[in-house]
Amino acid sequence: MTEINIHFNISHYQSTLLKWFSQNGRHDLPWQGDFNPYHVWLSEIMLQQTQVKTVIPYFLKFIDRFPHISDLAQANQDEVMQHWAGLGYYARARNLHKTAQVICQKYNDVIPDRIDDLLALPGIGRSTAHAILSIAFKQVTPIMDGNVKRVFARVFAIDEVLSGAASEKKLWQLAHKLMPKDKTQNYTQAQMDLGATICTRTKPKCGLCPLQGICLSFANNQVKQYPRKKEKRAKPVQSAVFHLYQYQDELLLIKKPNKGIWGGLYALPESALHIGEYSHMLCEEQKHIFTHFELYYDIKVYQLTQKATIDNAYWVSKDNIKEYALPAPLAKHLIC
Repeated sequence: MTEINIHFNISHYQSTLLKWFSQNGRHDLPWQGDFNPYHVWLSEIMLQQTQVKTVIPYFLKFIDRFPHISDLAQANQDEVMQHWAGLGYYARARNLHKTAQVICQKYNDVIPDRIDDLLALPGIGRSTAHAILSIAFKQVTPIMDGNVKRVFARVFAIDEVLSGAASEKKLWQLAHKLMPKDKTQNYTQAQMDLGATICTRTKPKCGLCPLQGICLSFANNQVKQYPRKKEKRAKPVQSAVFHLYQYQDELLLIKKPNKGIWGGLYALPESALHIGEYSHMLCEEQKHIFTHFELYYDIKVYQLTQKATIDNAYWVSKDNIKEYALPAPLAKHLIC
């Protein structure tokens, strides 16, 4: 990637963005207010790959159960996963739990305010660490999430796919040049809000954008061409058969290992256990889309005349099934 040239007055850019945020930004999100570092960190992790409207109810439920970082650290993983179930990307929840434990043990329940300390924690990368520092601790640390990349690609008409180490380096250099020395809370949130509500991936609202006057892609009527997209490849297709074993009002769940798809969640066995008679199909050819593949699955039902003992498996009452962290595609069939 060639060097990105700034073609406008940086201080004017900063003041324009800050003014827009003051008048049009989102100021009533549940992790705002006093910008509690724990709330900021939790929201940043939840917002990775997930939209605000989806995150809000999960965030509120999570904070209600784990109001302090020590509550999260002391909880068992099953309960943490239960409060995360449905948000997806479950490694985030496992890392969140691990990090809470490290913070309580090493930093006396206080989230550190040094970049090196944050980057050493599980699940916290450069942009997330910078967001925590700029929002919660008012430090001059720019972010580089998907929203920022999209805005930069359009404003500067960056005519390359924004991936790879070279592109990342140039984008971070640009982010540092544009980062103000004060009002970091508002500036960082303004960048997020602009990409999330105005400079959206599809149907951007250019008529409402405060950066319209300096946006090169808008000037050239090429907004929809940016960011440049990778060549699309068809997602691989996988198939699975889940086996639902029932004994009276109980059903059999297995706990998935922490690594892999649905790590740490409870699911139905994918291999026949030969412990009961096949009854009927609960569903067939159901589709669930993951980031990197599509899953087609069936659920077979078996009726048991006696309860079997299976390693790493749990008999769960149908009335209590909600207490277990289930993958979304199974939860919709098992939770009435």
